[in-house]
Amino acid sequence: MTFATATNEHLAHLSNTLIYSAMAVYTLAFFAYIAEWLFGSRSKVARTANALTTDGARSAQAPAVTVRRAGGTAVLERPKVVTRAAAGARDVPDGPGAHGGDEQGDLYGRVAVSLTVLAFAVELAGVVARAASVQRAPWGNMYEFNITFSTVAVGVYLVLLALRKNVRWLGLFLITTVLLDLGLAVTVLYTASDQLVPALHSYWLYIHVSTAILCGAVFYVGAVGTILYLFKDSYESKLAAGGKPGTFATSVLERLPASASLDKFAYRVNAAVFPLWTFTIIAGAIWAESAWGRYWGWDPKETWAFITWVAYACYLHARSTAGWKGRKAAYIALIAFGCWLFNYYGVNIFVGGKHSYAGV
Repeated sequence: MTFATATNEHLAHLSNTLIYSAMAVYTLAFFAYIAEWLFGSRSKVARTANALTTDGARSAQAPAVTVRRAGGTAVLERPKVVTRAAAGARDVPDGPGAHGGDEQGDLYGRVAVSLTVLAFAVELAGVVARAASVQRAPWGNMYEFNITFSTVAVGVYLVLLALRKNVRWLGLFLITTVLLDLGLAVTVLYTASDQLVPALHSYWLYIHVSTAILCGAVFYVGAVGTILYLFKDSYESKLAAGGKPGTFATSVLERLPASASLDKFAYRVNAAVFPLWTFTIIAGAIWAESAWGRYWGWDPKETWAFITWVAYACYLHARSTAGWKGRKAAYIALIAFGCWLFNYYGVNIFVGGKHSYAGV
């Protein structure tokens, strides 16, 4: 099996230009998402807040039913109600979304999604150009991993949107962190396009690292859902106890899905990708045997990959265990994602080991 030894500087320069262009479009998308939150109607917000009684439970009153005429036929419209997963003590309807149910806010939201799609396409082209410049997989160092990771994370978000999931509320948080990730990549982590060391010349580079990137992107989406769940759960608890959150908290948190929906969303995405993370570790062990003559050597990268696996396994177990559902399990999920982040950034930058050849 032969590998190219020259670097196509034109394609490498094109890749850099495309990444910077993607950042510019992501910035426009960021402002569009901000506009969706700011200019979306807040008229539905107070309605949900007032729906919680002060004794910590929903009133026994049935949800309101409205009737409209459609071609001479009466159509019943009932609000969607979600049961709170953590304690089952109250039922809370999902919020109207970032646009607040307002037509103008929805317009800004659709513009934001369109810009996100455009930025994703430009960034993907930049990743492909980077790969073509050296004729290999575009994740041979931390810079390439970062740009590929952010591309996949946005791709996961767009796939969820295409599946008609109510996840547009995720857009602002996603694009904010993507911009931070790309900013870190092009400044601190940038590495000139170059060939790999011999140990990385393996088809396992395509298998092992690509699955690690996909797992990280999905874990990230799950972590965002978990953080928002914790905020929303605290907000609902405060309302149920008769508290009065501030205007900002009301205008933002009431537009999000109910805490039960966020909890379920985070659990589902983490549970769905956990088997793939298991495969990633196994694939890495197989590659290690081929490259270094042993399946497992407790290298720092291997160790933290295993710690991450254990942490997510504990989360999935806690999530299905009475007394550990809800906030306790959510904290474990955030610890698990923190382990994944340290495995990538902390181990690569601060800890030596056989994986250090990847460089920054």
